[in-house]
Amino acid sequence: MKYSVFAAAILSASAAYAETPELTVYTYDSFVSDWGPGPAVEKAFEAQCGCDLKLIGAGDGAALLARVKLEGARSQADVVLGLDTNLTAAAAATGLFAEHGVQAEYSLPVSWEDAYFAPYDWGYFAFVHNADAVSVPTDFKALGASDVKIVIQDPRSSTPGLGLLMWVKAAYGDEAPAIWADLADNVVTVTKGWSEAYGLFLEGEADMVLSYTTSPAYHLIAEEDGSKAAAAFAEGHYLQVEVAGIMAASDQPELAKDFMNFMVSEEFQSIIPTTNWMYPAVTPSAGLPEGFETLITPAKSLLLSADEAAALRDGALGEWLDALSQ
Repeated sequence: MKYSVFAAAILSASAAYAETPELTVYTYDSFVSDWGPGPAVEKAFEAQCGCDLKLIGAGDGAALLARVKLEGARSQADVVLGLDTNLTAAAAATGLFAEHGVQAEYSLPVSWEDAYFAPYDWGYFAFVHNADAVSVPTDFKALGASDVKIVIQDPRSSTPGLGLLMWVKAAYGDEAPAIWADLADNVVTVTKGWSEAYGLFLEGEADMVLSYTTSPAYHLIAEEDGSKAAAAFAEGHYLQVEVAGIMAASDQPELAKDFMNFMVSEEFQSIIPTTNWMYPAVTPSAGLPEGFETLITPAKSLLLSADEAAALRDGALGEWLDALSQ
């Protein structure tokens, strides 16, 4: 009799577990790290959805699109979080994404209309350096003419790496190959993703690293360390808007939509500033954390449209490869 009761309890628990819906979200590695937004997002969403949220790190941002294109409709992903406007046209062209239906009062510096991708944060690319550096370049030409050593990310796998290509292209157009020719000697190494590059900078392997204007806020708020700063470039800074989209082949379409709506909620957006160290797409009612007011504000905002970025991507990549291979 005891064994029968025990077996019944096991079967009941197994049935309850089997009925728990599962939502799989592909994202970039830093998002799911212990210090990233992932743990807090997972806990908060599971508390309201009665589901199992699986956040899977799939490399850096640009690697996400390559993975879902390879997997196609067979992908386990229900949601892909971590693309940006330099990739959305290419992502939409795959036919792998469904309309999200999200409506929100965004706090973005640009207007937003995209049926397939909804933003969750934004920021400006910048070169971060030690605040006590004696000589800091204030534009790409000055950087290329200097002895300053930089670490950058590969545009084929990293959204910051691709953002740098678009930044140079947006600022200099047809002069971009000459800019890269001058910058080639400054590049210490090219990493697959942002985390590796920033780690090398912190270890003293380079004078500057491609990151964001918001990166110094991490050191200031989390470490009470004001020793890092972002260089203000005269050409302006390129804007990144990070987005998420629902896979059309998802077997949890309604749960995926619930997650997308949660993504623009007060709870999710309040997590972003001090975990992903970016500006939230919807400013929380409490505003931004103390310390964000110390960050530089670009004099000029640069951004290519999704279609322009898609059209320029291959050519810009070729110019970059040619310069760095010399």
